[in-house]
Parts: sequence; C-alpha cells; structure tokens
Amino acid sequence: MVKNTSMSSDLNNINVDIENIAKKAIRNKKLLTELLDSTSSEKASVKYKSLKVLKLLSQDQSEMLYKEWDFFVKLLDNNNTFLRAIGVKIITNLVRVDTENKFDIIFDKYYNLLNDKSMINAANVAENSGIIAKEKPYLQKKIINKLFDIDKTHHSSECKNIIKGKAIQSFYEHFNEFKDKEKIIQFVINELKNSRSATRKKAEIFIKKWNK
Repeated sequence: MVKNTSMSSDLNNINVDIENIAKKAIRNKKLLTELLDSTSSEKASVKYKSLKVLKLLSQDQSEMLYKEWDFFVKLLDNNNTFLRAIGVKIITNLVRVDTENKFDIIFDKYYNLLNDKSMINAANVAENSGIIAKEKPYLQKKIINKLFDIDKTHHSSECKNIIKGKAIQSFYEHFNEFKDKEKIIQFVINELKNSRSATRKKAEIFIKKWNK
C-alpha cells in the first residue's frame, strides 16, 4: 500500500502538471523514491501519472534514473500492456547512459517483445531499435536479425505490416548509424509491395533517400 505522500497527493490531482512534477523531482531527488513507490498505487490515476513522469525524466535525466535500471526492467514483464510500453521507452532512453552494458543482459527480454501479445509493444520495440543500434553498435547485427524476423511472430499479417513500418521508420531515422546498409536496403525494397499503404509509403520514402 502506497503511503499518502505529498507526491501521491499531487499525482491524484486531476489537473496535475506532469512537467512540473518532473521538475520537482529533479530538484529534490528524494521525490524519485516517491514516484517509484507511486507506480504501485491502487489508484490507477496515480500509478499511470507517476509512470508518465518517470518516462519524461528518462528523456533528459537518464543518469538520475539509471541506478533504478532493474526496477524498469521489471516493467517489461508486467501483465499490463501500458506498463510494458512505458518500460520499453524508459529502457530505451536509459541505454544512452548504459555505461555498465546492462542492456546486453536483457537484450532477449527486450526483443522478445516483438512477439508480445500486444502489437503495440512490438511496434514500440521496432520503433526504438534505431536508438539502441546507435548507442550499442556492437549489437547492430543482432538487432537487424530480430527486425528481419518480424514475419516469424504470432501477429496477424496486418499487425506485422504495421510493425515493419515502424522498423522501416527507425532504419530511416538512424540509417547512417548502421553498418549493414545493403541488408537494410534489401529489407526495405521487399516492402515496396507491402499490402499496407502506410508501410509501403515509408518504404518508398526510405528508398528515395537512402538507396543511392
């Protein structure tokens, strides 16, 4: 049971300013513990708002959250789709400061989410893979292989096409970071006939820019 702290009270306010809460946590590091505790609140509003604050902090205050790495890794196993999604984004942001190479240990856990029961989390992993590849170039081959195997996941054909579109977008935004450019280009070329128009369009834009 989460104690009724000032932080949880603030988060329970329907008009709470998430950015303002994040600024308070930056100024007072003790509030980070309250935020982490609030993710276990029985009140959904408090739980989800605290996670939103933590996600916001992970963008610009990665060092501040890195010591809580294991806490966020546990979110990847949570039964709640939203919590797993938050976990994916926070872990991705923390990879930027992963000086101890902790991501290497959870690589399979992270990329197993491509086969998550929720297409949303699979798409999130594909979308964020460019960031991982940029920060962990020695993992690029493994990352590419995982994305190339999207067709092997349990998702429906339409969902697979959406996930592929996210992968293509990620490749597009971080293409200069990748070494195996020819393999990526061939992957995208194969999607020029994708049945989903949005994914097909992403492939066309990618090829126009990068296949020179």
